[in-house]
Amino acid sequence: MIILGIDPGIALTGWGVLNAYSRDKFTFIDCGCIETHSNSSVGVRLAEIHNKLQFVITQYKPHIIAIEELFFMKLTKNILAIAQARGVMILTISLQQIPLFEYNPKLIKLTLTGNGNASKKQIQDMVKDLLNLKTILKPDDIADALAIAICHINNIEW
Repeated sequence: MIILGIDPGIALTGWGVLNAYSRDKFTFIDCGCIETHSNSSVGVRLAEIHNKLQFVITQYKPHIIAIEELFFMKLTKNILAIAQARGVMILTISLQQIPLFEYNPKLIKLTLTGNGNASKKQIQDMVKDLLNLKTILKPDDIADALAIAICHINNIEW
């Protein structure tokens, strides 16, 4: 089962693709970041996110996509932009009729580390270890996307 994990953002959207055979056996396929530039209009940025995500979906043909839910401890000016970007991602996925699962950041952290308040560094280290990677993935949005995919693998019925 090919799983695409997505860490949504307006400036950077991390994505990671895994092939899962069971809860305990999965392999790394690829990962990357969709980047938009802050000097572009919101409409241009959203269109760019749609087009690049569509390319990733077409290239890897995931059976399932897992995305992080919006979760903010405090109000920031980025909430609206991230929500808009996430909406475009959900629409892009829905148009492809691929099953979509959403996960809360605390559950993702808890699933990977046993601690719902784990740091970004702890998530990066755990993703590196679980996928037998030689280095920590940068930017952290990529590790977060793979963490979301791993969370899905561990939270579905096999």
